[in-house]
Amino acid sequence: MCYSALIRADYAKLVREYGAVLSLEEFAELYAHDPGKKRPKTPKAMDDGFAGARTGQGRDIVAKIQQWHAEEQQALHAELLKQSERRDIAHATLATRPTQKARNELRVASNRIERAQARLDDLHRVQLLPRDNRIFPGTYAPVMVSENGQRVIKPMRYQCRLPDKPARNDVLYPGTYNARRDSLEGYWRGAFGLRHGVVVVSAFYEHVPRHAMAGRSLDTGEKEQDVVLEFRPDPPRDLLLACLWAEWEGPEGRLLSFAAITDAPPADVAAAGHDRGVVPIRPEHLDAWLNPDPDQLATQYAILDDREDLRYVYEEAA
Repeated sequence: MCYSALIRADYAKLVREYGAVLSLEEFAELYAHDPGKKRPKTPKAMDDGFAGARTGQGRDIVAKIQQWHAEEQQALHAELLKQSERRDIAHATLATRPTQKARNELRVASNRIERAQARLDDLHRVQLLPRDNRIFPGTYAPVMVSENGQRVIKPMRYQCRLPDKPARNDVLYPGTYNARRDSLEGYWRGAFGLRHGVVVVSAFYEHVPRHAMAGRSLDTGEKEQDVVLEFRPDPPRDLLLACLWAEWEGPEGRLLSFAAITDAPPADVAAAGHDRGVVPIRPEHLDAWLNPDPDQLATQYAILDDREDLRYVYEEAA
């Protein structure tokens, strides 16, 4: 299952290259700082994509993002103070009476200080790094859909909650960030043929057993080890990953979310030891995919089947 990917969040390029428009209303709703609302999980590249906004709506989104950042920075500074005091107490204890508890306290405090400081550094950093584009289940990403024949980019959570499913399904069925092709007319019938989208990515990540990557069986008594591989098309290019999306409303509020469709993997992904793969669609099929006819599902299957013969290179992810 594709559990992570590197998204394209350069809005100007997405608009220019794909003729899409940004749904500023949806981005504003996502970033709205309402009382009791949790900070949405968004990659730094998606936040920073609004830097330098020239319109009133764009500048309002920047202000909302900065408000979230200020609140998070305050919490991080409080965490640094708390863990620094915890670390100092552990150091003092170890100097007079070295115990395992004190050593554990020192280790935990040091790790939490490191994480909090790293997050603070990320919030202040201006230059983007590749990891700033990376999404995981539960993270928001810009998804391209169609409204009245116009390509539109909206922020959606990478884990799809269908309209007829309760919120608790996010926990009961955590794998709903991917939609298997063989279940499109089963579990996903509420979205397939109705609400299609694409996510523009430059790479994707898969969990692969290390022995499978090496093309061998487990030795007697050997425990399976997991490795994360980053797959990139060679030569580098954008991939338009086929997705399903949904709009959900309930007591918790309104949620836009999506799942990437997966199928049998391309040869290079299979050779690396993985048994599933995301489905990039051809650019010439983009509008047909984004504007499905629920009475012509065969046409949508044909789009998923008509794949380019792409070559992928991979390496272990950092």
